[in-house]
Amino acid sequence: MPTFVHYIPIATTVLAALFAPVVFRRWRARRPAPHLFWWSLGIAAYGFGTLTEATTTLFGWHEWVFRAWYISGALLGGAPLAQGTVYLMFSRRTANVMAALVGTAILVGAIVVLRLPIDMSLVEPHRLTGRVMEWREARLFSPFINTYAAIFLIGGAVVSAWRFRKAVEARHRFIGNCFIALGALLPGIGGMAMRFGHTEVLYVMELLGIILIWIGYRYNVQPGGRGAPAPAAA
Repeated sequence: MPTFVHYIPIATTVLAALFAPVVFRRWRARRPAPHLFWWSLGIAAYGFGTLTEATTTLFGWHEWVFRAWYISGALLGGAPLAQGTVYLMFSRRTANVMAALVGTAILVGAIVVLRLPIDMSLVEPHRLTGRVMEWREARLFSPFINTYAAIFLIGGAVVSAWRFRKAVEARHRFIGNCFIALGALLPGIGGMAMRFGHTEVLYVMELLGIILIWIGYRYNVQPGGRGAPAPAAA
């Protein structure tokens, strides 16, 4: 039977549903600003992933909900958020090439996930786990994509925090990027715990992650930080 922890993704989904439009509206007001577009897309994907978790808790395991969960979480994961940072760190041309490469990896991985057979004997009624996938090779896509996300999302926030650590007038950016780096790290920790069968840890880390990222975002866009709407902004 589901416990209190299994209902946490409902709260995470609500927060993501509120957060994504905030960033999207900022993108529309500041176009062209591809980093904001990718951030809004990433937060929406984050929320879609937790929606599949919430759906499983409320209505039980379903094959296509599981496939959507794996694609939105293990494959998309933090990649769109990281891509936003890439657009801030590199030229538009370089960022476009990197987006095409990681996008191709996600697309191929998603096709594999949509086609792979499921071991129904390992299905748990109200809990999601990648162990039900019979093609173990399908899980080789996520380490590449998640490493990309970690390097540019967490790494970009850390670099920005370090850059602003001594600037008194940009103290809000230092604090904001510290929150974003920690918030981006937590779901990764939860994902590792899930691989050892502790899905509930992922649920908790996802909630804490979106809260910290939103706090970091608010620090970066407060008065005096209007030029820093995303974690690596200068």
